[in-house]
This record gives sequence, C-alpha cells and structure tokens, in this order.
Amino acid sequence: MKINESKLNIDFMVVEKAREIARKIAIDTQNFIDQHTTTTIERTVCRLLGIDGIDEFGVPLPNNVVDNINKRDDLGKGAAIFLGNAMLHTGLTPQQIAEKVSTEDLDLNEFQLKELTEIKEVISPIVKETLEKIKQNKEKREYFIKKFGDKKGPYIYVIVATGNIYEDIIQAKAAARQGADIIAVIRSTGQSLLDYVPYGPTKEGYGGTYATQENFRLMRKALDEVSEELGRYIKLTNYCSGLCMPEIAAMGAFERLDVMLNDALYGILFRDINMQRTIIDQYFSRMINAYVGVIINTGEDNYLTTADAYEAAHTVLASQFINEQFALVAGLKDEQMGLGHAFEMNPDLENGFLYELAQAQMAREIFPNAPLKYMPPTKYMTGNIFKGHIQDTLFNMITIMTNQRIHLLGMLTEAIHTPFMSDRALSIENARYIFKNMKSISEEITFKKGGIMEERVREVLNKSIELLQEIEKQGLFNTIEKGIFANIKRSIDGGKGLEGVIKREKYYYNPFMEIMAKQLKRGGD
Repeated sequence: MKINESKLNIDFMVVEKAREIARKIAIDTQNFIDQHTTTTIERTVCRLLGIDGIDEFGVPLPNNVVDNINKRDDLGKGAAIFLGNAMLHTGLTPQQIAEKVSTEDLDLNEFQLKELTEIKEVISPIVKETLEKIKQNKEKREYFIKKFGDKKGPYIYVIVATGNIYEDIIQAKAAARQGADIIAVIRSTGQSLLDYVPYGPTKEGYGGTYATQENFRLMRKALDEVSEELGRYIKLTNYCSGLCMPEIAAMGAFERLDVMLNDALYGILFRDINMQRTIIDQYFSRMINAYVGVIINTGEDNYLTTADAYEAAHTVLASQFINEQFALVAGLKDEQMGLGHAFEMNPDLENGFLYELAQAQMAREIFPNAPLKYMPPTKYMTGNIFKGHIQDTLFNMITIMTNQRIHLLGMLTEAIHTPFMSDRALSIENARYIFKNMKSISEEITFKKGGIMEERVREVLNKSIELLQEIEKQGLFNTIEKGIFANIKRSIDGGKGLEGVIKREKYYYNPFMEIMAKQLKRGGD
C-alpha cells in the first residue's frame, strides 16, 4: 500500500496534524533529556570503552567506576572525562583502571583534570575501535540477510523462557526448525529493577533467563548455527528496558542482537521506574540501537492489559505517534520502529473482530514503513485451550489481512503455563497455515465506505488527536502523573532510580553519544 492510500478512508491531514503535535511533545521532552545524564548512561560509556567483568563481590566493574566518580558528585562531567584523565596520568587502559578502582587501589577523583582536548585525544582510539567493532556486527547481519534472503511475509516471533540459557538454546533451535523467524529470550522476572547487569552465563531465573552479555553471545552463536542449517537468518530478541536500558543496548550491539524491546513508558507504568530516569535512558539506548541497525519494539500493547482495549484504543495510537518521534530524535529509521499494538478486545464484544481489524489496518496505514509488532490475545485467555486456539487463529488472520510484520505468536496454553515445545509447535503450525492459505487476501479485500470499520478508525484517530493536544498542553511528565496511559498514575519524583538522574555540567562529555548523534543526524531539530 502506498503512503496516503487508504482502505479506511483515513484523513492523512489529520494524521500529519497528530505527527506534528507528537513532534512538539518529543522535542519539549528532549530539551529536558539534553540537560541530564544518568548513572546507567555513564556505566554504558564505561562498557563501550572496554570495561567488563565483576569484582570479588560480584559487583560489575562499570558500577564500581561510576560509584567512585559519583562520590564527589562529579558524574555530571561524564565518566569518559575521568577515565581519559586517569589514562593520561597512569598509562593504564580503562579495564586496568576499573580493576584498580574495584580494589580501592585507585581513586579517579584524586587526579588533577587535564585539558579536555588531551582527554579526547587519548580516548579517541578506543572509541573508534568500539564503533568499528559494532559496525562490523551490523555488516555481518546484513551479510547473512543478503546470503539467505529476507522473509516477505510476517515474521513468526516466539519466546523461550526456561531460566536456563542452555535449555533456552535447545528450545530456540527447535522453534527455528518448526518455522520461527525471531526468537525472544524472555528476561527473568524483576531484572528490569536491578540497577546493575548480571554477569556470565546463567542457569537460574524465574519467569525467564537473565539478560547478560554472555547469554547474548551463547544464544547468538546457537542461532547462527541453526541459521546455516536452515538456510535462513534467525533473528534474536531481548530486552533493553528497565534501570539498565542503555547498558543492555550496548551489550546487544557487541553480540549482534537484531531486535530489542526498548520502550520509553513501559518501565514507568508497569515497573514503577522513575519517569525522569527512564525518559533520559531511552534516548541513549535508542541511539545505540539506531547505530547498529537493531529493530526496537515498543510497549503500547501493554496498556490494554490494564485498560479496556475498546475504550483505550486511542491511547495506543497516541503513544505510537509519540514513540515514533522519540525514535526519530534518537536517529532510528522507520524500518527500525517496531511500534506495538495488540489483539486484546473482549471476545464477547459484538463485532469485536471488525474493531480489531480496523485498529490493525489503521496502524498499518498510518505507519506504512514501520515493522509493526502485533501482540496476541492474552488478557481474555481462560485456560480453555480450544477457545484459545480459535482466538489465536483470528489474531493470525488479522495479521495477514493487514500486512503486519512482526507477529508474536499466541499460545493455546497462554493462561495455564509457560508453553511446552509442543504448544509452540501447534501455534507455529496454525500461523503458517493461515499465512499460506490467506497469503494474498490483503490485495483482494476492500472495506465498506462509511461502514463500522471506517467510523471506528475516524473515532480513534480524532480521540488520539485530542489526547495528544492535552499532552502537549500539560507536558509528557504531567500526563503520566495523571494516569492517562493504562490508567496508571506515577509521580515525577517517585519510583525507582531517581537518585541515578544527574544534571550535566557545562563541559559534559560522552564521546559515543557525540559521534553517533552526528552520524545519525538527529531528527526533529
């Protein structure tokens, strides 16, 4: 479908008005972001400068370095300044400096600061080396996609969540052989609230497996092996959200992840992470993902787990508009924006399928170049596996009818337990059957002029405009405080992680943000 061509008679002048309001909201919020850094961002800089590992107590070395700098409230200058300065005074590498800091044999605050030009000069070779390494990962992904070809229809996206990375690998390979295109390793419950990144391979986790760089490496290696076996590139997904958002984005860049759940509002609403911290962190994390060619997934679909999907549909669309603008400011291309939405209306709702179809078609037409991530029914799964399989079938039908791109499979046992491999196989079989048998249906169907779907889309779009205007008037932070998204209220000074928000000083220095911003040519300014 061409841009500005609509089966639902969408008024694209209204759409552009919505985009303009969302752009103003994003830029207004970005003015706040540009004045701040966080402990997580500075730990990310440490990691990008080559610092890795843990001390004798299991504390990550990047945490030790940032805590050492922050003792005198000087982190507003940026960790890179202190590391570069220590390199000039000691001749040590950042890794060696971090190791000495962790044993208290070195204090980064004790060295007299040298000229910024000298610091930049000594840091520059490491920055270039890191950027070259992650650039090569991007090129390797592009090589594999060119070698095997890229799928034209919906990507079949499935999850593994055993808690043990080695068990996850077995299940991921099995899912790929069954027909999955994207494997998401679900993160262990509560990891988003940890203000550090666990280290090494992990065999224990509740509700999922810990996101660590070693786990990323192991899974990427396994999926590369099965990609060669199957002759198609299997993409890997994890989560860079929560209190370590940009750190995990950097780890994903080092280990060639392809998709990252990277939402600006999910952690605020559903994990009670401080809104200032999350909004600041999302910018650098998305910039890293933009630089390395990762597709981000946003979390608007989660609003519908706490709010009614029919009544709150406009909040999803408004959030998509805002997330799109945040992504553009961070340098992401349309093709990297996996904006989220979901099939979550009450199955007892009369004409619910039509409303779901209208919502999905509207999202597809408004964001024509984005690889939208379409989420399955979960809220109204009952444990009746036969009804559940039918609900998933209807969801699969809407995906192919509206040309969704990233299709997270529903499971017939969704309300009972973490899916068995056999459950996943049945769900993949269902989706493949629907996608093949209805392959060209979107090209064959049109929708009734002035019908239920067209009227529904007009209503949702107009309500989203009203909401965006209200957000522009009040500011994003005030809007979140009032509980407009997902019916959940959060305080600007509440939640977890506020102590990690730091005002930038005049000569703040983040070499990676500086270079990436220039190369990505930040949009929205």
